[in-house]
Amino acid sequence: METLRFFALKESLNRKPVTILETQKRSELFGKHVFGKDAMRQVLSQDAFEAVEDAINTGAKIDRVMADSIAAGMKQWALELGATHYTHWFQPLTGATAEKHDAFFEQTSEGRAIEKFEGAKLVQQEPDASSFPHGGIRNTFEARGYTAWDPTSPAFILDTTLCIPTVFVSYTGEALDNKTPLLRALNSIDHHATEVAKYFNKSVTKVTATLGWEQEYFLIDSALAASRPDIMQTGRALLGHAPAKGQQLDDHYFGSIPVRALNFMKELEQQCMLLGIPVKTRHNEVAPNQFELAPIFEEANLAVDHNSLIMDLMDRVASRHNLKVLFHEKPFAGINGSGKHNNWSLATDTGVNLLSPGTTPMKNLQFLTFFINTIKAVQENEALLRASVASASNDHRLGANEAPPAIMSVFIGKQLTAVLDELEKVTDGKLSPQEKTDLKLNVVGKIPEILLDNTDRNRTSPFAFTGNKFEFRAVGSTTNCARPMVVLNTIVAKQLKDFKAEVDKLIDKESMKKDDAIFNVLREYIKSSKKIRFEGDGYSAEWEKEAKKRKLSNNRTTPEALKVQIGKQVSSLFEEMEVMNTVELKARYDIELEEYIKRIQIESRVLGAIAGNHIIPTAIRYQNLLIKNVNGLKNIYEADYQELAQEQLELIQKISKYISTINKEISFMIEARKEANALDTKERAEVYQTKVLPFFDSIRYASDKLELMVEDKLWPLAKNRELLNLN
Repeated sequence: METLRFFALKESLNRKPVTILETQKRSELFGKHVFGKDAMRQVLSQDAFEAVEDAINTGAKIDRVMADSIAAGMKQWALELGATHYTHWFQPLTGATAEKHDAFFEQTSEGRAIEKFEGAKLVQQEPDASSFPHGGIRNTFEARGYTAWDPTSPAFILDTTLCIPTVFVSYTGEALDNKTPLLRALNSIDHHATEVAKYFNKSVTKVTATLGWEQEYFLIDSALAASRPDIMQTGRALLGHAPAKGQQLDDHYFGSIPVRALNFMKELEQQCMLLGIPVKTRHNEVAPNQFELAPIFEEANLAVDHNSLIMDLMDRVASRHNLKVLFHEKPFAGINGSGKHNNWSLATDTGVNLLSPGTTPMKNLQFLTFFINTIKAVQENEALLRASVASASNDHRLGANEAPPAIMSVFIGKQLTAVLDELEKVTDGKLSPQEKTDLKLNVVGKIPEILLDNTDRNRTSPFAFTGNKFEFRAVGSTTNCARPMVVLNTIVAKQLKDFKAEVDKLIDKESMKKDDAIFNVLREYIKSSKKIRFEGDGYSAEWEKEAKKRKLSNNRTTPEALKVQIGKQVSSLFEEMEVMNTVELKARYDIELEEYIKRIQIESRVLGAIAGNHIIPTAIRYQNLLIKNVNGLKNIYEADYQELAQEQLELIQKISKYISTINKEISFMIEARKEANALDTKERAEVYQTKVLPFFDSIRYASDKLELMVEDKLWPLAKNRELLNLN
């Protein structure tokens, strides 16, 4: 293995940046490989084009005849761009994407070859569902699952394959994917947000949830990655002493992008442009070899698809640049991990961002309505929001210095806090003309002015208002954005539904004017949601104590966090909003818990194998060299050798201690695994978390100490200082 490490180092040092030519403007490339409106107008009849538009805008069904027409046009467009195959592209509950390619190629009865693609193949397919996670939704022998075309997310060409975004459901209709619940949640937020928006503008007929994600990631040389079995199999370095120079000097953040990384980004962005992914921002992040890219805001369903697609693209492009992308939330100990901040807002079909203050008091009252309802939704469902970002890998990041804690809270800044404090004083019942005038002119009317200098930024807040959107910062870099977006849009939809019912009741039964009713309901929401608002240091012990007083959950681990998903309150919420039924919720709980177990189980096995097969033999080999040296000194200096060999003898003793520790801890860890594996899923997850995981730290500590002692040329694994040095 030591040969492999130095071979990898040599390969890495001899790398030449892959030259990427940028000969076309981004605007010229954008969407060329997407079956969007421009492409559809070129190959579809007017009736077919309008059928797709109706399906996108209203959810209208597309009949068989029209589907055949659309498929014919889509095939013509794809063939002209060099496509040879097509696939239904979907997002099963593995967290990744899935696809089964079929050729356009068919044979006629005369044996001739033709390109064929019919409406039936466009609208629905039946991939084998037997090996996808299902959480007990179906029996083992019932392998059928169906993919169905989602026209709201346009088809695209990746390499030579036409990819058709689809939902994935069981033959009994339950969602087996991430997209189906997302589409349901987006439909729910559209309906209920539109109903509330009509209080302020009756012309509003549709509200769209928007999403802008920020993808953080690490890049390391592919040869160095290949020399690390832990990185290749788990996505993170399970062992490895922190380098002397990490991120202490803050010299990487927003610094000059390394040439190899920059060329990778250039090619990636070219591919993104062709596929209609509107990436805009790229920069160095805080940790060495850590970077970020972010797109322009999009409709949430499309944004989720684009994030899933870009993670696949990043792997493909990185391999051409002899790089490996690490999405793990904490791939290296001692330096910042990676998140995927989800920036969320609501936009009307009249062109208004509902979370952005306007130019009139009425527009600002609209802003406050959606702003306060969102805070209230988070307050009512903070444990569920935490569960939406729970994973074995994100557990390593949440609560670290670069990420928010596991306690959910909302940060809004001192300016908006002052506004809410004023609104809290609103009179119960009908407002006097003077109070209403004062509120509209001096409180609500001045919101845009006070936000001009809203420079407060609290990086320890999991859910923060940042001017015209809420930023959900607890989302991990590996997370499919659909998970938190399903929860966030569902809880806000439910809250808006309740809000409208309360306002209408005051208008109908108390004969209040609309504004009076809205102010009255918002006042009560401000009072009841105070406990979720927090402006201070999320890492402080004082906040942890205060959060406990406020009865906020503090679920540090995935097994703790996921429990809320199977509670009656959550089941009632999702069923009321027609997003997921109890069977689908229970299935996701089982799948996510099982994944947690498997992740730790795999890491445990890999850690034991590396420590036992690589670290211990290397330490013994070096120890033997020291023993040989001591014996040589003894032969030469006889009785005086102990004084001369004192350091060597101490090293021999320390190495023995660490070898013994590793051996014992591996044995104990294996026994803990055996204990866990005999239990049911819920108890197994808890034992893996409480009894297996703790051995990771003790084994790592002993191994990292040996790394500092053993002669460098003997050490078998690429060291963190080498992995984090992208030449």
